[in-house]
Amino acid sequence: MFSVVVVGADGSETSKRAVEAAAQLAAMSKGTLHVVTVYDPKDLSTRGVPTEFQSLSRDGEIDAMLQVHAFAAQKFGVEVVTHKSTGDPADAIVKVADDLKADLIVVGNRGMQGVRRVLGSVPNSVAHQANCSVAIIDTTS
Repeated sequence: MFSVVVVGADGSETSKRAVEAAAQLAAMSKGTLHVVTVYDPKDLSTRGVPTEFQSLSRDGEIDAMLQVHAFAAQKFGVEVVTHKSTGDPADAIVKVADDLKADLIVVGNRGMQGVRRVLGSVPNSVAHQANCSVAIIDTTS
């Protein structure tokens, strides 16, 4: 049913819950899980890192976070592929899903409360842009 599942992850506790839910859904269908993180390179700390190694430090930090998510998902017996991107999170998640012809995108519901619900959030934007099914997982508890 869901042979290609894409999940957005940012290293937060709530995204860990979304990754686990996505892994369970992929495992039920014997599908592949694609974990996507989107980051702003300017937001990553490189204080104390020599200039020539700053991009390596940034990439290493993102890679380490993706590996943590991948290991957590692999305990459900699914194949995990990681992706990193820059730019708008919702746009990047949908682009990866489109490129992979994903059957399902999983996102957490964090950011869907209050003003952000009206003004827009990653879950809302993904739900409106996606060309496949979207599961918005309750990650607040």
